[in-house]
Amino acid sequence: MSNVHYSDYLQLEKILKAQDMESVKHGTPAHDEMLFIIIHQSYELWFKQILHEIDSIAEILSKTEVNDNSPELQMVTHRLNRIAVILRMLVNKVDVLETMTPMDFLDFRDMLRPASGFQSWQFKITEAKLGLKFDHRHGQQYYTSQLRPEQVEMIKEVEKQLSLLELVDAWLKRTPFFNNNDYWSTYKTTTPEGTLHHPFWNDYRNIYASGLVEGESQNLEEFDNLFLRGNSGSSFSAEANRAALFIMLYRGYPMLQLPFRMLELLLEIDNLLATWRFRHVNMVHRMIGTRVGTGGSSGKDYLKGALDKHYIFKDIARLNTFLIERRRLPQLSPELETRLGFAR
Repeated sequence: MSNVHYSDYLQLEKILKAQDMESVKHGTPAHDEMLFIIIHQSYELWFKQILHEIDSIAEILSKTEVNDNSPELQMVTHRLNRIAVILRMLVNKVDVLETMTPMDFLDFRDMLRPASGFQSWQFKITEAKLGLKFDHRHGQQYYTSQLRPEQVEMIKEVEKQLSLLELVDAWLKRTPFFNNNDYWSTYKTTTPEGTLHHPFWNDYRNIYASGLVEGESQNLEEFDNLFLRGNSGSSFSAEANRAALFIMLYRGYPMLQLPFRMLELLLEIDNLLATWRFRHVNMVHRMIGTRVGTGGSSGKDYLKGALDKHYIFKDIARLNTFLIERRRLPQLSPELETRLGFAR
């Protein structure tokens, strides 16, 4: 076995010599350019790790069946949590970058043109792998305009693959509880017979409708479109939306704790990406005001548009509109309660 040295293993010779300052090349060294380079290099390294985690999660969820009572789902939630922790750290890195003042930035800013964070192909791939479709992007005309041809090809290949959003939809659709009559043979419905849908959803719809207050009448139509008709414009199918809502409602049962945690982590990832964009918007405004970005974008205005539009898992958050109080939840059958309790 060969001896591994710390410096060789981490290839520190390459990493520590990779801060090639433009201001030094111009003969006017700018002290804060070193900080600027290191921050952005570290961002790209962490994007690489996030992509590594997404790929491993996608491999698990791509299986025909994911056993919720096995290490697989625990691994998915563990790695989603790691992505969330990394993103939280990336948000906090803005604090370090903001120790650079606008005048410090001006010392080298114009030397960077046309380089821009907009050219981060890893971040665009991250968004695409998570589920941000081209049709939903802000500034579509600029999306790949500043990338190299090989980078554009990589992104196009990723966009042909199933995204994490689509894999989660398929995973939710496989939730077995409403396709097994054994779980509902002793269920006591409170809704008159003759209704068109599953007894549970007939009951739940009536309970939800009875709790709506003035000004919420449109919620019932939205409920029907989202959970029963499947024509709501949601990224998820009606089956997936029903499964996700059921998980949220009955998350106290052991079988549903990991699935609920998974949905919560997807929302957290979405919120952390939005927080990072928000911090970026404010930092850019503080640094350059309303000037054009080094890559030619509209600077703050472009970033603000992306912040408002680039939510990926917003349809999970949308489900909170249709929750009811625990005390009003339909009583599940003993058979289903046993199944949800991991009992055999």
